Amino acid sequence: MSATLSILRSGPMTTVQDAGRPGLLHAGVSGSGPMDPPLFAIANALVGNPDDAAGLEFAGMGGEFSVSAPVRVAVTGDAAARISGEPIAAWESHDLLPGQILRVGALQRGVWGYLAISGGIASPLVLGSRATHLRTGIGGHEGRTLKVGDVLPLGDAIAAPCLRLAQPFARADGPIRVVPGPQDDAFDQGAWDLLAGDGYTVSPTRDRMAQAIEGPKIAAVRGHDIVSDGTPLGSLQVPGSGRPMVLMAERQTTGGYPKIGTVASVDLPRLGQIPTGQPVRFVKISRDDAEELLIAARKALRSLLADLRPKAGLVCESGFLLGINLIDGVAAVAESE
Repeated sequence: MSATLSILRSGPMTTVQDAGRPGLLHAGVSGSGPMDPPLFAIANALVGNPDDAAGLEFAGMGGEFSVSAPVRVAVTGDAAARISGEPIAAWESHDLLPGQILRVGALQRGVWGYLAISGGIASPLVLGSRATHLRTGIGGHEGRTLKVGDVLPLGDAIAAPCLRLAQPFARADGPIRVVPGPQDDAFDQGAWDLLAGDGYTVSPTRDRMAQAIEGPKIAAVRGHDIVSDGTPLGSLQVPGSGRPMVLMAERQTTGGYPKIGTVASVDLPRLGQIPTGQPVRFVKISRDDAEELLIAARKALRSLLADLRPKAGLVCESGFLLGINLIDGVAAVAESE
């Protein structure tokens, strides 16, 4: 019988996510996946999972969880966590045994956090992915956010050390960088001057589909209606209200509003992590600069993941090893010799 994860308490936006569902924009399905891919990748690496393993994404508050077999768990994001009442550190992996309760509290900074479990969540693949797409109700667990009483299957864990980061994960601050287009010719310099100013904050109107920005209205000198075209991830769309909106992981695949720019891929997770009501500024950069920044960020993340360290004096507790039959297998070999 495979191991399971039970949901004892859940925040309002907890979903199953994996690396996403690319290649289906032509069929009207955007990629979904994590709102902060680097944090998601770090969580998976800490528990020894491959990049495409499924875990949990939560907004604001994690929840309480238990397992039916020994696993390793890791939380990324600045959330206080406890196992059976004992504080545990985020950004490193820990053993979680049957009968224990993992509690992941509120994020102290940022909006999105992640919980990875060794072996990954083994919910059914839908269109090649386990990622939940809330707008269409596919993937994850019944295509929805998790609730008390849900039980999720887990994949097979492998024996590995409990790991920690050798150095803290960090990312740039400052204005959110934007590549002009695809309809930047519909806006004048005044629109860019507004975006570069101090008048904008992150709106409470936000979800996994889009993030609205509150502040001065932006006018499109050529009008706010266009023939519908594709909406890249990070599109900075300006509808007739003049209120900018950035399209996120579960965006619609086409849209009829002009897009003054596209948030550089390197900064999109950072934008998603800005809390509601906090100021946000934008700055224009070239496509070549955006590509170089993304290449550098991916290189830095690979280096961080390649330098994970075993936690001092801790490989894995016997309960975890017994749970994956490693010690049983060694004992069987010894008896036969």
